[in-house]
Amino acid sequence: MNWLREHQFALSAAWSRLCKTLGSFSFNVLVIAMALVLPLAGMTLLENLRPVSHELAVDPEMTVFLATDFPQDQAVALSTQLANSAKSAGVEIKLEFISREKALATLKQRAGLNDIVATLGNNPLPDAYVVRLAKPQDAKSAANIEKLAESFKRVAGVEAVQLDAAWVKRLAALFQLGAVVLWLLAATLAGVVLSVVFNTIRLQVINQSEEISVSRLLGATDAFVSRPFYYAGGLLGLAAGSIALAGVFGILSLLNSPIRELATLYGSAFQLEPLNLTTSALLLVASMMLGVIGAMLSVRRALRESD
Repeated sequence: MNWLREHQFALSAAWSRLCKTLGSFSFNVLVIAMALVLPLAGMTLLENLRPVSHELAVDPEMTVFLATDFPQDQAVALSTQLANSAKSAGVEIKLEFISREKALATLKQRAGLNDIVATLGNNPLPDAYVVRLAKPQDAKSAANIEKLAESFKRVAGVEAVQLDAAWVKRLAALFQLGAVVLWLLAATLAGVVLSVVFNTIRLQVINQSEEISVSRLLGATDAFVSRPFYYAGGLLGLAAGSIALAGVFGILSLLNSPIRELATLYGSAFQLEPLNLTTSALLLVASMMLGVIGAMLSVRRALRESD
């Protein structure tokens, strides 16, 4: 109970000090909130575009061409070996066998090619497998697809493997770029919040220096002196995070009207949705904890300098 009373006192003291400096507190909250809006808006946009990109993206395909002299009964039985190779590589696939006869019939159906195919005499096309691949979700899965293509080339009876390797590499590079951008945004966000909170709490400590000195002379511990400033930093981060989320919600509301009109022209009901409650709560907690960490760094440095 004594521990609870101490924290209640510290929270009350922090709130009282913030109310006395409401102008500077509000300004610092706005500074942090403006810094938070950009990464939060970017995160919201990515979360909205992720399912759309999955719907629009075409499943990657790989074509495995067999040797023209490879017996067709063995070619049909080859599906088991190809499936086992894909399972070993950790890649989900769907196999479709295309016989040389079916390939030739498809070629004849194309406009202007029937006469040309007739002059060929014997069927020059090989049996083949069309391998439909699951969309790679990260750079590792994209690399596994390339390894799978190399393993298919070593299978007996396989003449060639056609894979859009450049597309796979570009996709892997995009995933890596997205990860780097997110980390840079997170680092920028953390740096801005820590810097603003550090300076804000440092000014409060300087303004309260005489009160702190008297409290320490009366036996107050560093933890007792520091606790109200920790709460002040947490309140600063929490308020800034709340305003930033509200700002992102307001931006989405302004953008959704023209977006809905544009989507209607394409027969879609797409609109931007705010982050879900769980994600929003986690972001608020992260913002608050950054405020607490910034306050801890500031108070500890100030107390060391005053010793």
